[in-house]
Amino acid sequence: MCQLEWEKLLCKSRKRTSKSSVKAPSSVIVRNEFEADYDRIIGSSSVRRLQDKAQVFPLQKNDFTRTRLTHSIEVSAMARSLGKAVGRQLEKKIDSFSADTTDELAALLQTAGLIHDLGNPPFGHYGETVIREWFSQWFNSNKFLKKEVLLTDQEKKDFIFFDGNVQNLRIVTKLQVLNDSYGANFTYGTLAAIIKYPWKSDSDNTAQKKKFGYFKSEEQLVREIQEKTGLSDGQRHPATYLLEAADDIIYICDDVEDGVKKGYIPWDAVYNTIKYQFPNDGYQELFKKIENNEPDKHLHEDDKVLAKVRMFRNYTQGYLLEKAIYEFINNYDSIMSGTYKNELLTCEKEFVKYLKKDVTGKYCFSCHEVLALELVGDKVIKTLLDIFVSALTESNPDELNNPALFQGKIYNLISSNFKYIALHNYDQNCQKNLSDISLYDKLHLAVDFISGMTDSYAVNLYKELTGISLPQ
Repeated sequence: MCQLEWEKLLCKSRKRTSKSSVKAPSSVIVRNEFEADYDRIIGSSSVRRLQDKAQVFPLQKNDFTRTRLTHSIEVSAMARSLGKAVGRQLEKKIDSFSADTTDELAALLQTAGLIHDLGNPPFGHYGETVIREWFSQWFNSNKFLKKEVLLTDQEKKDFIFFDGNVQNLRIVTKLQVLNDSYGANFTYGTLAAIIKYPWKSDSDNTAQKKKFGYFKSEEQLVREIQEKTGLSDGQRHPATYLLEAADDIIYICDDVEDGVKKGYIPWDAVYNTIKYQFPNDGYQELFKKIENNEPDKHLHEDDKVLAKVRMFRNYTQGYLLEKAIYEFINNYDSIMSGTYKNELLTCEKEFVKYLKKDVTGKYCFSCHEVLALELVGDKVIKTLLDIFVSALTESNPDELNNPALFQGKIYNLISSNFKYIALHNYDQNCQKNLSDISLYDKLHLAVDFISGMTDSYAVNLYKELTGISLPQ
């Protein structure tokens, strides 16, 4: 592993030299390059689609439970706070780490927090499971075994272990088409920070953890990112630890609050159980802070309960934030040398595990509404994969290009930007013919389209293609 340097880690270069990087007079420069990354993506369709992707509860008609969009906005804010807090500590510790470096780290994390879930398919993490299971079965089916061109082990595992975090990199570097095939054209520093598991799908790490960081289609790009930022293969960007902690801090507490709002978590009883399970002084001090903010007695009883769980959320997030900062600073040298193997909330793993498993796992993820809607998602995603993968892999180019045929109609339903990327020749910077794209690229095309759908769009398209409802 390499000894990391912040000057390289906060690399401001981009794959394509941006017009915005042309030097302007210092008097008019108002943002650093990582803030520019944030501004590039905040108004994108990829971010907007998050408003109709499930956090815990899919297809909600209310506006008080969190979606992937509101979750991502909160993670973005928490990640920025972590970056600023850690940066202030490092300013005291490292001569070369300045206030400007802190601002850059905070801005990088704010952007990374906003985009960390862009690749999530419809129906949240269960959607990822459905895609994995579908491909595991398909690769063992006669349909696949009859293909004349087989995939490599890595290419198969890219889909068998499909993960929304891996799809993130593909979205921001290719699929979020602006003017060309470079996607949002982010800085190498930001791209490095969003790769949570920096190894490929056929590595030993993937076999152990069932997680990986990049598809074969982006492998060469990842090598460039590593070279520019000074990272070795398998070595995480230090900011990734802070991003992961921000995500955990936000969703652990927010899922509890949403569960109470939905009426699934009996808060007073659950809170007392949490207190009983964690009698240590540090937790008792946390609980004391929470209880010192009793809701106004004139509030409606339902509002009192929501006020109590909100205090739990706020103070618990603050408590976990402090723990993450301490863990990062206390293990700084091992993080920078690539030998740190834990997560920043490891010291709170029992507390975190209890909130995930015994609170939200028991009361929210096992409730009838979530289970029933996930079963809907199972049917929707598998049917769409059946239709689009079959059309793309079992038809010749003439059939796909003919809108009078079934296969051609299916092909024409795929968004044009996804087809543009599938047909792009990155070596010669030109467009290929449909007859020239590989089976691997065809599978990416199907998954890019389906995983990019919102929950509602996926359900509506499923209904239209199966004749349940007519197109609107």
